[in-house]
Amino acid sequence: MTTTTGSDATGSDTAGATDAAPRSRPTAATHTVTNQPPPLTGHDAAADPVLLEGVAREGAGWHLEDLHRFGRIVGGEEAQHWADQANRHEPELRTHDRYGNRVDEVEFHPAYHRLMDLSVSEGIAGAAWADERPGAHVARAGSFMLATMLEAGHLCPVSMTYAVVPALRHSPDLAKTYVPLLTSRSYDPGLRAPAGKRGLLAGMGMTEKQGGSDVRANTTTATEHADGTWRLRGHKWFTSAPMNDVFLVLAQAPGGLSCFLVPRVLPDGARNTFRIQRLKDKLGNRSNASSEPEFDDTVAWLVGTEGKGVRTIIDMVTMTRLDCVLGSAAGIRGALAQAAHHARHRSVFGATLVDQPLMRNVLADLALESEAATTLGLRLAGAADRARLGDEGERAFLRLATAVGKYWVCKRQPAAVAEALECLGGNGYDEASGMPRMYREAPLNSIWEGSGNVSALDLLRALAREPEALEAFRAEIGAAAGADRRLDAAWTALQGELRLTEDAPLRARRVAERAALVLQGSLLVRHAPAAVADAFCASRLSGDQGLAFGTLPPATDFTGLLERLPV
Repeated sequence: MTTTTGSDATGSDTAGATDAAPRSRPTAATHTVTNQPPPLTGHDAAADPVLLEGVAREGAGWHLEDLHRFGRIVGGEEAQHWADQANRHEPELRTHDRYGNRVDEVEFHPAYHRLMDLSVSEGIAGAAWADERPGAHVARAGSFMLATMLEAGHLCPVSMTYAVVPALRHSPDLAKTYVPLLTSRSYDPGLRAPAGKRGLLAGMGMTEKQGGSDVRANTTTATEHADGTWRLRGHKWFTSAPMNDVFLVLAQAPGGLSCFLVPRVLPDGARNTFRIQRLKDKLGNRSNASSEPEFDDTVAWLVGTEGKGVRTIIDMVTMTRLDCVLGSAAGIRGALAQAAHHARHRSVFGATLVDQPLMRNVLADLALESEAATTLGLRLAGAADRARLGDEGERAFLRLATAVGKYWVCKRQPAAVAEALECLGGNGYDEASGMPRMYREAPLNSIWEGSGNVSALDLLRALAREPEALEAFRAEIGAAAGADRRLDAAWTALQGELRLTEDAPLRARRVAERAALVLQGSLLVRHAPAAVADAFCASRLSGDQGLAFGTLPPATDFTGLLERLPV
């Protein structure tokens, strides 16, 4: 045996200790957390000047009190816990029950249902179509953006329910039956006969594995029966939210590609054939289920005119594209809020991050990108609202502006979210921060309802077929004429780019990008503070900026931009 002399972890002498096992006696000093931001909870997510000003400007000032109420829910710890749980506990497919009967059901975690109930009851699904007040769709857009910042996955079925109403109105008899339930504020999950439910959710089945965006290559067939119904046979490649109640589906009828309404449960309570072959293991959120359903003698009702399926369903596609713009703007805004919160509370080299010059440049640049995206998204929502009330000029503007907004705002989301994540450093790479979920979700809206090429080429189609859309776009840009020489010069150059020359398809992305930037510049010059408008025109229109965020020129009014940061 030996005797040792020394100091233990507390610094006390141990002379004379024999055969003692080593002991750790921590003082817990290393467990004291310093220089970490508090959780971003317990706040009003609607306390955001860009969002509030835009909602009021586009005609829904009457909604601001409700927007603040909803913002406090979104900023609350409970709702954020639901968002986390809904993505940690993924949906599970049950093709058969215990006895071997085919059921084709998807089970969701209770947190997902809480999120769905929240958004439907807030009127974010179809309720705006039953609200005759001017600004109803703008109010809904503001709430949709807040819900997206909370958790984006559950909004796929919510968005499709919103978008289905104008398409379904092509068949008044079907609309009479289903629209009152699709515009309900009651979330009533479970597969039951539609007429016996308090509210319905809708989905869409367009793409097939052999065609993708080329829906005219679809092979699903539709056969008419003597009772006025049709029977579908085929396989869809992407059908999100398969537990929704009704779906608009494209299929080949004798008269050509047509649109059909497919309920999961038939009016008499019998299950319609809707075989879910598998759920997609997809990038992005994990809360929502995307599926591949097979139709086999599946009962359906024709929507609109036989052979005019694309023309019928395009009304639904247009509204979901609007939500893509709003969703991407909200994704950028939500990531920026996290970055700003971190920078306000984290210190480095003797000062908080938000006071460090280079971080100020990064945050200001992100704030500029976010304000431009949010302002454009809400402008589109305002146009949609006024178009449904009969404003043909706004309808024409929406046709072209939605294409350029869908292209550009959705393209900017992945880069902006990645930069915001980097503001948190390693903390942002940790799932607990919520930033990885935002980053995985960021590419979605650029793909959904037509990828970048589809949106850019859609702009060319609008230019070729709808001259009134270009005139409405010209009027919108012209409203800011003379306010900023850089905007005027960019608009002059763009008008030359808008000519449909032989190489127009090759230039389509460039044209869509420049059209979006000029439109954003026009909106900001008219509606944003001088610091924002000047910085945008300098960096986005005259090119006084690098290729990465955080490269605004030194003359930028950084304080003015940072005053526009969300909470």
